[in-house]
Amino acid sequence: MFSTGVAALHAIFFTFLKSGDHVVVSDVTYEAVARLFGELLPQRYGIETTFVDISDLPSVQAAMRPNTKLVHVETIANPTTKVADVGALAAIAHARGAMLSIDATFSPPPMFRGLEHGADFVAHALTKYINGHGDAMGGAVIGRAGLIRQLKNDALVDVGGAISPFNAWLIVRGSITLPLRLAKHLSTAQVVAGFLDQDPRVAFVAFPGLASHPQHDLASRQFGGLGYGAVMAFAVKGGPDLQNRFVANLRLITSAVSLGHDASLIVHVGSDTRRGSKCYPEVFQKFGHLRLSIGLEDPVDLIADLKAGLDDTMGPAVV
Repeated sequence: MFSTGVAALHAIFFTFLKSGDHVVVSDVTYEAVARLFGELLPQRYGIETTFVDISDLPSVQAAMRPNTKLVHVETIANPTTKVADVGALAAIAHARGAMLSIDATFSPPPMFRGLEHGADFVAHALTKYINGHGDAMGGAVIGRAGLIRQLKNDALVDVGGAISPFNAWLIVRGSITLPLRLAKHLSTAQVVAGFLDQDPRVAFVAFPGLASHPQHDLASRQFGGLGYGAVMAFAVKGGPDLQNRFVANLRLITSAVSLGHDASLIVHVGSDTRRGSKCYPEVFQKFGHLRLSIGLEDPVDLIADLKAGLDDTMGPAVV
């Protein structure tokens, strides 16, 4: 366990990479990871990085080099919701003598257990679903005992980033109810995504539980039917001012940047404000996106809030 999710991810990279190594990373990834592999690790330590569309397995295979030591992906990418085929990526990495690390923050257990699909490291931002209350920060790395022992010795003992006792206590408290909370998150997200997908005022909805999602079939197989996550991206038909007015018109859903809390949270991200946006789908680049994290409220209430927000912003839907 570490003080933050980013500290947990950095611990993997710091412990198992050295100058001259090469890494394959998803071209859609968390901002801190994008900066670590796009700037800091190459410039300061000579670690080479290839960013690749991880849904294109031949491209991942082609990106592998003799000095590739690690492949890093997110099970469900933030914010596009692209789904990684963890088993296939593990096979590609292991065939070339590399390891696979996954950020599974969007797909916590019992929804998904990455080690069972061949991942060498599974990282979680404990701040999100595992804590579940939005009141404590932490990160975790899960893996084989020998690898975790090395990670503890190098990145935890000698670099720091240890979690505080109080935050650890809060997270353990929250984790007890994770299975119950997660079931509610997943079921409500499916209902809300279906509502947004049917509203003509919504430009797009990116959610693996929708049949229109490019990796819907993969997500169904990989997650075993337990659910498809509880974070979705969408946009209303209009520019940034309209997106912001819509968020301001919501009353139940809170405008905030985190996710996995008991409360539903939404944040507007413009089309040109995030690193790597050129790798996002065309609709993301055109409209920007609203990232919605579904909380524990009743789906009827969430849909009513979204409908009222759309009505106040754009007028009643024309069917």
